[in-house]
Amino acid sequence: MYWSNKIYTCICLFCVLILIFSCEDHTEPTVTKEFGTVSDVDGNSYKTVKIGNQWWMAENLKVSKFRNGTTINQSQDPMLWQNKTAAYCIYENNKTAPGYLYNYYAVNDSNQLAPLGWHIPTDEEWKTLETFLGMSSSETDLVNWRGSGQGDKLKIEAPQGWIVYNNIWGTNESGFSALAGSCRLFNGVYGNPGLNNNGFWWSSSENKTEAWYRHLDYKTANIFRYFGSKNYGFSVRCIKD
Repeated sequence: MYWSNKIYTCICLFCVLILIFSCEDHTEPTVTKEFGTVSDVDGNSYKTVKIGNQWWMAENLKVSKFRNGTTINQSQDPMLWQNKTAAYCIYENNKTAPGYLYNYYAVNDSNQLAPLGWHIPTDEEWKTLETFLGMSSSETDLVNWRGSGQGDKLKIEAPQGWIVYNNIWGTNESGFSALAGSCRLFNGVYGNPGLNNNGFWWSSSENKTEAWYRHLDYKTANIFRYFGSKNYGFSVRCIKD
């Protein structure tokens, strides 16, 4: 009987120890995001967020002047957009659109589109962001759809600003808060099916006669990388110098 009681006691103590250790919090520590603001020459204020070692705007640019005060052409005229003139427009003149759509000539203008201390991200700086969010370095160099959910980490939390499709949900894990702003094609036609479906963002990097950009879509959790006509109208995010 003595040994039976001793064995029973040992078993109970062992079970208690297992319970104690199993109840310890072994979850990864929460990463505290850093936020800020920046203003443009028009006086618009934008939220900013630090992602890895980069500071990004957490909203699309909506400035009507270059940094030096020079007015940017606001026009829907396809001819103006095709003659290498810096221009912007508002998607279908919809005041609820998240920011303005700029052609590449505005992005690359020497008068500077970004606020002081900021610039338009290069293709390599976009890759740095993607790598930080978990995309492999080798995959960042590819074109078309790439990644394994990094697009959803950029999109604002569902169901804000995006049509919800199957199990594709924006998590905004990055704080980037991407909203679907669609685009303007080189011939003046606006992107279809329209707002809340997709978004396009310029890089400042050229690829011969075209320029690199990023694209997010409501039907996929990944990120599209390609190059397109400089006459397109895409959204713009800025990154800190």
